[in-house]
Amino acid sequence: MATSIDLPHPSTVVPGGATEHATAMLRPLIRADRLRARVRQLGHRLARDLAGYHPDHPPMLLALLDGSFCFVADLARCIPLPDLRLTFLRTSSYGHSTISSGVVSLGALPECRQRAVVVVDDILDTGRTLHTVCSALREAGAASVRTCVLLDKPARREIFDGSGPVKADYVGFTIPDRFVVGYGLDFAGQYRHLPDVCVVE
Repeated sequence: MATSIDLPHPSTVVPGGATEHATAMLRPLIRADRLRARVRQLGHRLARDLAGYHPDHPPMLLALLDGSFCFVADLARCIPLPDLRLTFLRTSSYGHSTISSGVVSLGALPECRQRAVVVVDDILDTGRTLHTVCSALREAGAASVRTCVLLDKPARREIFDGSGPVKADYVGFTIPDRFVVGYGLDFAGQYRHLPDVCVVE
């Protein structure tokens, strides 16, 4: 079950050093220690659910670039399976805006026939990116497709399937409808390196 996060009350801060030239004010929303603990929990759940795979078709983590790179690097190391494939897919829907453009562009899909694939993304927002990627994987012959996101922002959902709004199978944290950066998430290329997830004020 995802952990629900409310907006913090402490005074707004700009992280020192690396963000000294920032034009935005940042407020920590999820600290690094909470991120680490939750990622470990997700990794153990995935290991349990992916166990029993055929040795010729080990499961695959498909990380969506660029935002998920921190998350998937930590997540993969928390999944104690003897064989686990990790690959990447470049996607884009934000560009230099804080609002999704509504147009999802995808790179070339990896070979995924007869594999259990877990799509790993930084944030589930409108649902367009995950819906587009999962549909493409199923058409490409994946044995199963699951989704794992660090952050879920249900207030922004725009895509629906037969059971309602698009949902992820594994969710780290459910957050308010605010633009966030850090731990791989960026704004026009900035702030990916921050250890915490922060709200852009």
